[in-house]
Amino acid sequence: MHMLPVLCVAISFLCSPAIAGETPWQSVAPDVSIRLISAGQVSKAGKALVALEIDMPAGTKTYWRVPGETGLPLALDFSASSGIADYDIYWPYPLREASGEALDYVYYGHTILPIELTLPETGGIVDVTAILGICSEICVPAQLRLNLPLLENAPDAPNGLRIRQAMAEVPIAWTDSAAAIGEVALMPDADAISISVEHEGVDAHSVIATTSAGEPLFGAPQKSPHSELVVLPILGKSDNSALDGMDVEVTFMTDMGAYVVSRTIESGSAQSDAKLDQ
Repeated sequence: MHMLPVLCVAISFLCSPAIAGETPWQSVAPDVSIRLISAGQVSKAGKALVALEIDMPAGTKTYWRVPGETGLPLALDFSASSGIADYDIYWPYPLREASGEALDYVYYGHTILPIELTLPETGGIVDVTAILGICSEICVPAQLRLNLPLLENAPDAPNGLRIRQAMAEVPIAWTDSAAAIGEVALMPDADAISISVEHEGVDAHSVIATTSAGEPLFGAPQKSPHSELVVLPILGKSDNSALDGMDVEVTFMTDMGAYVVSRTIESGSAQSDAKLDQ
């Protein structure tokens, strides 16, 4: 768990005006309800934390920012809001789920997705339309509209705690002087990328690689005969040679929590002889 970043979040929101509360629960599917909650604090920089709180049974799922091959992405529309200049969604580390030949990134059961709002001035109203995939025995695109006034009330301690707990699962930048992830290279046959794992604390099985557009989709990491490498297949049909020089985010777990680094895919590297285990 990222105790220091969580502490910083907590401290940074103990200042300036406050917003608090939650919307009523809205039912969007059988046994699935969603609401918007607020931590109730605005920082001196005009930042405030709210979150989508999704109440689902343990066997029901929704999707990460890169939903995968069959998942439905989350879409948020804040255009009807007032007093909000911008927003950023914070995504906790997901579960990688392989079903048949498909690969998705998902959250099961009770899920909280933090959202940081930028407020140029005090007051305003959050008026957001959300569309997201909800799957149990069947998958449905759930749509709802949530409205929450930004009032100068006392901090909302219970909701703030829920949001901070979710923030603790969000991958943060790796800042150790010893690199965690080294080179990311396009394999010679262009049907996979190899990632050099350089820190013993990195769980190689947890590695996720994503482009900014989410495409192409990279599969689950597989060990290479080179002990320091993992190989991620490129799923789907595409011109994989176009990946040369493309930026990717590499997300991974350690015993201290989830981290992310940015790398550029290279070709013709020293990794070019790396092959998948047979």
